[in-house]
Amino acid sequence: MKALNIVLAVIGGAVAGATVGLLLAPEKGEKTRRNIVKYLESKGIKLQKSKLEDLADEIAEEIEK
Repeated sequence: MKALNIVLAVIGGAVAGATVGLLLAPEKGEKTRRNIVKYLESKGIKLQKSKLEDLADEIAEEIEK
C-alpha cells in the first residue's frame, strides 16, 4: 500500500505541476496538449499514446474552465 501511495503522489504532483505551469503561461489548445504530453513523458508517466492524449485533453479542458 505504501508504494501505491508514493506512485499516486508522484502522479498527482506531476499533474499539479503541469496545471500550474499551464495556468501561468497559457497557449493554444493543441500546443497546450502537446506540452502536457511531453511533460508527463518527461516525468516518467508511461501510458498508451491514446490514453496519454486523453489525459492531456482532460487537463486542458479543466484549465479552460
